[in-house]
Amino acid sequence: MPDWFIPRASLAVAAAGLVASAVAAPAAAAAPAPTPSPASAAGAGGSGAIGGAKLSGRGVIVSYGSSRAPKLPGVKASAFVIADADTGQVLAAKDPHGWYRPASTLKVLTAISLIPVLNPNATVVATKQATSVSPTVVGLIPGHAYKVSDLFTAMLTISANDAAVALTQAAGSFGKGMAVINAEARHLQADDTVAVEPNGLDAPGQHTSAYDMALIARQALRLPAFLNYDRTVTATFGVSKKKSVPLDNQNSLLTSYPGAIGGKVGWTSAAGATYIGMAKRNGVTLIVTLLHCPALTEIDSAKSLLNWGFAAEGKVKPVGTLVSAVQPGAPAPIQSAAVAAAAAQAAARAAAAQAAGRRAAIRPPSAASGPSTLATAGFSGAGVLAAGLGFAYSRRQRGRA
Repeated sequence: MPDWFIPRASLAVAAAGLVASAVAAPAAAAAPAPTPSPASAAGAGGSGAIGGAKLSGRGVIVSYGSSRAPKLPGVKASAFVIADADTGQVLAAKDPHGWYRPASTLKVLTAISLIPVLNPNATVVATKQATSVSPTVVGLIPGHAYKVSDLFTAMLTISANDAAVALTQAAGSFGKGMAVINAEARHLQADDTVAVEPNGLDAPGQHTSAYDMALIARQALRLPAFLNYDRTVTATFGVSKKKSVPLDNQNSLLTSYPGAIGGKVGWTSAAGATYIGMAKRNGVTLIVTLLHCPALTEIDSAKSLLNWGFAAEGKVKPVGTLVSAVQPGAPAPIQSAAVAAAAAQAAARAAAAQAAGRRAAIRPPSAASGPSTLATAGFSGAGVLAAGLGFAYSRRQRGRA
């Protein structure tokens, strides 16, 4: 099994060792994922797959409602989802709950998690940890102060990895910022997702699914600030008083596809090309997500799926649903062993990174901050405990032996 597919059961078996290694060596380079056993490769969807039983399938999932329905195009992606953002109906999918490396599409989760809690007009002083990140950096300088809103723009347009780390640290510390990000994933019921690096660079234990990316994109569409940053086509970023760099949005869908309203590209050699795209036509808003695509094919594949989605709207039967976020005060669903273990690893790795952010950047708590801010404190403290509980319980019977 190639290293871009993330095993599930093997993560659960090795959880204790993974957490220990995360604490002992938080800066260790990401190793290729171990080869999954046939059982673990079967997936975490099961009969209780979030969004509907059909979404537990590993192949292409589509239900033609009539002979008038257009045929789903073939795309070169290991996983994808095409869904209606307004109704939540999943129109078609492929391995929607399979675990894959997110690459820079994870920055969308980072953005929607931190936008509600950071003051856009505050400044953040870049740390050595943030400025040492590579590749794809805007060029932050240690000790220099940068405006939060400018960092979001750099992160979402040119995929600045250093900006993602600086924004995460602005939540109080790297560990606290990662707790916010993972708490938001739990809030959205994006339970295939564990974030270890806020920029999506490959890291042990980090994974997502095409379904989760659709949930994250749907939430992004609800945040005007996100859309403002994300669909900026060109801008300029002041690195210092004497140096500025251009920000040219990498998401070419914005300028080449009528109705495009946002999205994010991603790439690492292990993840392949990854993509989130969003478009609106005739009052219908569609989300497309793709994971593990051949290089430079993700935009064309997204266009093909979007074209099909707009043509198929109302002509195909939905194969599932994008679930709603967990409401404040609702009991937190019990995670599967593998998800809980990987989340504990992420919490341990984040806690080990002690680079402090600027507290002045934190927005005062308010009702508009959303349920994710309420969950943050509990997530970081309960991460390791959740790992233990995860081995005793299975979240909605999603794990397979």
